[in-house]
Amino acid sequence: MSDPRPIGVFDSGVGGLTVAAALSRRLPRERLLYLGDTARLPYGTKSAATVRRYTQVNLDFLERRGVKAVVVACNTASALGLEGLAANVPVWGVIEPGADRAAAATRNGRVGVIATESTVNSGAYADALRRLVPELGIWSQACPLLVPLIEEGWLDDPVTAEVAWRYLEPLLAHDIDTLVLGCTHYPLIAPLIARLAGERVALVDSAAAVSDQVATELAHRGLLAVARQPDSAAAPAADSADAGSAGDHFCVTDSSQRFERIAGAFLGRKVALELVDIGNSAAGSGQVAPERS
Repeated sequence: MSDPRPIGVFDSGVGGLTVAAALSRRLPRERLLYLGDTARLPYGTKSAATVRRYTQVNLDFLERRGVKAVVVACNTASALGLEGLAANVPVWGVIEPGADRAAAATRNGRVGVIATESTVNSGAYADALRRLVPELGIWSQACPLLVPLIEEGWLDDPVTAEVAWRYLEPLLAHDIDTLVLGCTHYPLIAPLIARLAGERVALVDSAAAVSDQVATELAHRGLLAVARQPDSAAAPAADSADAGSAGDHFCVTDSSQRFERIAGAFLGRKVALELVDIGNSAAGSGQVAPERS
């Protein structure tokens, strides 16, 4: 069996592109339909009820567009929006895979988590980590200023470095050896965080972990774009020929020059954006966001 329908991916903004990029590397023959809910970002300061409502609306939009599965590429939505979600396709969040990878990575059992306020307050990472290894020491730090700085495109800027250090310093004082990047925006500044944290601290990005989970689950459900060979126990390898990135499609709920700039730089190609109204239209507005010089 094979299924050519796209995989849906959504986030509040550009952060979920780290997950989209990991999916493209892991499953290059798959097409992606990405939704950046730029009109309502950031999610990290919203109430749980609001995040749940946004998550359902985003999922409904992607299902109307004909996706075969959805990756919630937002830690806040993964922490707060999945419970009670009405879905007709498989849905995966990013927290459980990230926690699993962090639990495996730590050597001294002391793990730090940086995330948005909503994700930290939910306790989702701490709960997921302790289900895996109850005796772990876990310290979490909300970093509300990082997402706006990343959305601004200040990825390697002295201001971003100073702000990041203020957030990291209390965690490093606890002798952590593993740091979970608990927001999909944060891998965009991973080199900066790595410099500040030092070589002995391993950074854990849930994007790669969730892409592995999606590959395994799609293969198990017979939903891969190219059918798995009968004698193969794994999904297609990342170096498969015919990459599907040319068929990827990107939607935003508000036209954003920053999104275009960061997305193009991060994905290594020019990204055309479709401006959609996910609240009132059955299939989006169909408008293409105007190109900017």
